[in-house]
Amino acid sequence: MDEMPVRFAERISRTKASEIREILKVTQNPDVISFAGGLPAPELFPVEEVKKAGEAVLDENGMVALQYTTTEGYDPLRTWIADRLNKKNGTSMDKDNILITHGSQQALDLAGKVFLDEGDVVLCESPTYLAAITAFRSYGCRFVDIPTDDNGMIMTELEKAIASHDNIKLIYVIPNFQNPTGRTWSLERRKALADISAANGIAVVEDDPYGEIRFAGSDVPSVQSLDVTGNVLSTGTFSKIFCPGFRIGWIAGDERIIRKFVLVKQGTDLQCNTFAQMTISKYLEQNDIDVHIRSIKETYLRRRDLAVGIMRSEFPEGVRFTEPEGGLFAWIELPRNMNAREILERCLERKVAFVPGGSFFPNGGHENTLRINFSNMPEERIVIGLRILAETISEHLRRHPL
Repeated sequence: MDEMPVRFAERISRTKASEIREILKVTQNPDVISFAGGLPAPELFPVEEVKKAGEAVLDENGMVALQYTTTEGYDPLRTWIADRLNKKNGTSMDKDNILITHGSQQALDLAGKVFLDEGDVVLCESPTYLAAITAFRSYGCRFVDIPTDDNGMIMTELEKAIASHDNIKLIYVIPNFQNPTGRTWSLERRKALADISAANGIAVVEDDPYGEIRFAGSDVPSVQSLDVTGNVLSTGTFSKIFCPGFRIGWIAGDERIIRKFVLVKQGTDLQCNTFAQMTISKYLEQNDIDVHIRSIKETYLRRRDLAVGIMRSEFPEGVRFTEPEGGLFAWIELPRNMNAREILERCLERKVAFVPGGSFFPNGGHENTLRINFSNMPEERIVIGLRILAETISEHLRRHPL
């Protein structure tokens, strides 16, 4: 009997496997030194404290913890997040400005559902977060990537793009310790973005998964805190400051917009894990998370300094790299005639992994770039892995002189 093939939605043809996730499959081998994923240091997870918090939740309120909850999320946790954002940025939010999501990644997908129609334009940094490209692209949008420098997105270029494109629905940015470059926006650029958003009626998603992990320099106000219109939404997550396995994050914004996000989340998963939300809330009640975050920052600063020191001393001339003031990543630019994917192939043979930078440019190109993560590997493996990377780059340059 002839079989009729099933027909898929058009959007599935635009959905590709995440290059980072494919590389991470290779890194499951414990012998591989991985600079590929955005993984926190697992030895810093507060396992015993989480165990005590989970037991307390089940002892005190087990029937509630194992039941459905509202789409918006567990009220005490939403209130804590709002208070935290207010203290950090001088905003005046309450729980109704917060929606709990499955990590900040779900918030990006919901933003696509809320804002994007087929053919709409998303403006983003060049380069930008790979998983955001994947999330938005499934809704049929087009990307216009805006040039960046050490102070963030270049505002004159943003204004040119707005003037020359129709159907711009969204501006997506990562101002703090940007993924993939590790750069941080200046205050002037943040103010300008808030003003441009207000003047043009364009929503902004300010993705901020790393903002709490500043280990050098001074804090800079969020774009959202500089916005007077309610057009700017911000995302956050417990994945980088607590435990990624819980998959609990949030999106914060004007209540009228958050209600739209609640509606589309109801059609996606109804709610996030009740027990996980209540356990995090209980942990925050029982412990000082700032003490925990300090230990994270101390470890990551030590590892960043080690990584930067090796790159400065052992990378060949012509290779440039960022020195982030926080977060998890550094960005490397090879000479223009080099392809980071070729370097990756050689490094994988020596059991070292990273992410080629071309993946972070929604319209392609820039294959001479790559991203490394310095948060996950212990110090001795950072030394070995980066020396192998330096040797591999040097060997390539000897075979293929500039």
